[in-house]
Amino acid sequence: MEKSSFTLHVAPTAEAVLAALADYFVAQASQAVAARGRFAVALSGGSSPKKLYELLASPAYREQVAWDKTYFFFGDERNVPHTSPDSNYLMAKKALFDPLGIKPGQVFAVDTELAPAEAAAQYGVDVEEFFGEKKARFDLVLLGLGDNAHTASLFPHTPVLHDKTVGVKEAWLPEQQVFRITFTAPLINQARAVAFLVYGEGKAEAVHQILELPRDVDQYPAQLIELPGGQVDWFLDEPAAKALTR
Repeated sequence: MEKSSFTLHVAPTAEAVLAALADYFVAQASQAVAARGRFAVALSGGSSPKKLYELLASPAYREQVAWDKTYFFFGDERNVPHTSPDSNYLMAKKALFDPLGIKPGQVFAVDTELAPAEAAAQYGVDVEEFFGEKKARFDLVLLGLGDNAHTASLFPHTPVLHDKTVGVKEAWLPEQQVFRITFTAPLINQARAVAFLVYGEGKAEAVHQILELPRDVDQYPAQLIELPGGQVDWFLDEPAAKALTR
């Protein structure tokens, strides 16, 4: 199998990184709609992507994407109600879906009213049914990176890191005593494009660990993300890239 490569997009500031990723998002959306008539994207949660979503919904970008042909999923979700301030769905709803008037039928949220294992299984079915007979292949998966080198809800030393199934799983985080729902690495790795958004000096060591240290996925889970024969795009500001040696 051909190994994946990565491309670094390093910008001087967080604002410049967000603009570069917004341009990339527009390009991926245009390609997908031209080729397949729709754009299927998996969003990430957290504070960094919120700024990206607000930018995409702003006058500078809102006319550049065929939003009526865009379908939204979540690469991971916290096991909280949709009304909780910790909900990735609620954050995206406020930052992106509501400002753009996205129809509810275009948004696939994790049903967090179910027990975690059931919620994960049902979301896996939702993904399968959306793609039908075809392989579940997202046009774009957006990812963040924790300072402990986790991405999505693939956390260090958790069983899901060794899950070889293409699907969605519940993940128990002992330190936080919470469940999360996450795409497995094999599902992410089927995507046509994957983009990491990482900014701030606090992420510099994790970026170095993922991109430059020997493979140790239990310690550095984001090393699991690789597109066979494709490339993973990393959007970094200079502080996040400062520990890289090349």
